[in-house]
Amino acid sequence: MNRSEATVTLPVNPRYDGVQAQPAPDSKQTRPGFIHTCGGTLKGRNGTIESPGFPYGYPNGANCTWVIVAEERNRIHIVFQSFAVEEEYDFLSLYDGHPHPVNFRTRLTGFTMPAPVTSTGSIFSLRLTSDFAVSAHGFKIAYQELRSSACGNPGVPPKGILNGTQFNVGDKIRYRCVTGYVLDGHSLLTCVSNTAGVSVWDFPVPICRGTAARPSCLPSCTMAAAALYYNVWLQPKQPSVGGLGERLRLRLLLLLPPSLLLFSPNPWPASPRSQMVL
Repeated sequence: MNRSEATVTLPVNPRYDGVQAQPAPDSKQTRPGFIHTCGGTLKGRNGTIESPGFPYGYPNGANCTWVIVAEERNRIHIVFQSFAVEEEYDFLSLYDGHPHPVNFRTRLTGFTMPAPVTSTGSIFSLRLTSDFAVSAHGFKIAYQELRSSACGNPGVPPKGILNGTQFNVGDKIRYRCVTGYVLDGHSLLTCVSNTAGVSVWDFPVPICRGTAARPSCLPSCTMAAAALYYNVWLQPKQPSVGGLGERLRLRLLLLLPPSLLLFSPNPWPASPRSQMVL
């Protein structure tokens, strides 16, 4: 295998004749009842890892471990290209080193794209575990070795824009947000070497927050809100105790933007939830 690139894909089909990774040291030590094991040890300056069956869904009862090994004194940088794992039931665990509890870093689940991750040493591990019902399309990860003088691509926040393509010590990158969002954090980041001699970004990646904009549908949306105000206050389904419920309804009306309100021709719908899209 060429040292410059290593791509390992381990699909469900046992007849697959592509490149197979070497079994990870503990890939066979599965929890009782697991029926699908996979994974391997990967060596190469860069490559990709896909969950078995990606993008058509990983198997139930999976316990798959991948161990990425870089050259000594180099680090490993992980970038997620796709991620969808059944939330709170299936997990992708990350280890800063071999897959041992002392090296545990975090556990990912759900459908939100994780931020890039960089190891502190030359070994990084991932472990996928799934239960026996329901799965998702899985994940695809790109990894690369980082020299001691490189910080790696820190990633782009949702609704954000990154300017800069060099990520070595001394390089600067700048963030901004798309229209309708404002930056929360430092817009300018610099790759620096810390006291331990490790290359890091001097500030965390900022986030983009939405700005409250005046609705463009005025006056039509103002009249719609007034109609809901009339229904809430003048024709309550049941009298509120001590007026507390009435004040709460009014507060909800004021916080919800007009685009989220759903009105019914019935003066008072059967359920308050039918008045709004949550």
